[in-house]
Amino acid sequence: MRKVLKLIFRPVYYVYEKWLYSQIKDGPVPRHVAIIPDGNRRFARENSLSFDNAYDAGYRKLKEVLIWLLDLGVKNVTVFALSTENCYKRSKVELDIVLEYIKKGLLELLTGDLVHKYRIKVKVIGKISSLPEDFQRLANELMKATETYNDRKFTLAVCYGGRQEIIDAMKAIVKDIEKGKLRPDDISEETFRKYFYDPELEDPDLVIRTSGEVRISNFLLWHIAYSELFFVDAYWPEFRKIDLWRAIRSYQRRERHFGA
Repeated sequence: MRKVLKLIFRPVYYVYEKWLYSQIKDGPVPRHVAIIPDGNRRFARENSLSFDNAYDAGYRKLKEVLIWLLDLGVKNVTVFALSTENCYKRSKVELDIVLEYIKKGLLELLTGDLVHKYRIKVKVIGKISSLPEDFQRLANELMKATETYNDRKFTLAVCYGGRQEIIDAMKAIVKDIEKGKLRPDDISEETFRKYFYDPELEDPDLVIRTSGEVRISNFLLWHIAYSELFFVDAYWPEFRKIDLWRAIRSYQRRERHFGA
């Protein structure tokens, strides 16, 4: 029945998608979009799928959404692929599935032409040292292969936590103070940022979270202080272009003050 309804409403969806795009195409495009792609497991349960099937659908959706954003003109995309909590609290079976799909994506970026076509610098941030060695090698090889690109940037947060990043930055600052490389009076926002996993990561203009959850879940806590937030009810594998266009439309309609 669900498939029948999709077929019936497909022409309506197509018209609505075009109408939404006409509303945003001439407006300002966020320079940096960050995504929390949530809801894979609930998608699996509600559709009687295995976790492997659900994460495969989520993996394919990410590739699709990345192209949408690149074609729209978004320069930076950051994706919350795996949190520190997930790294240590999810079952090994599920964690292995997630990591295999992340590795598959990294390998596809390394061996394909997408990053070269768009000149995308790829960064992987988080507690990467806690991940398997083959994962670390692949991530480092991809980052090395794209380090000279500056047109676009794709950041993947793996085993990442915003609080942990701030704590790790503080530890590094304390060490430099003890060594005499830094004075407490020298510490500013700009100085602090230099100690993050990626000092060059720009603050997101827009953060999109799927699955109907209205929270940020320890994602880029420092960076999203003035980001615009948009929450989508759809589970990540069901995220549609109209959901993205709505998020962009919402962003364009907001007046940003950055705390002023």
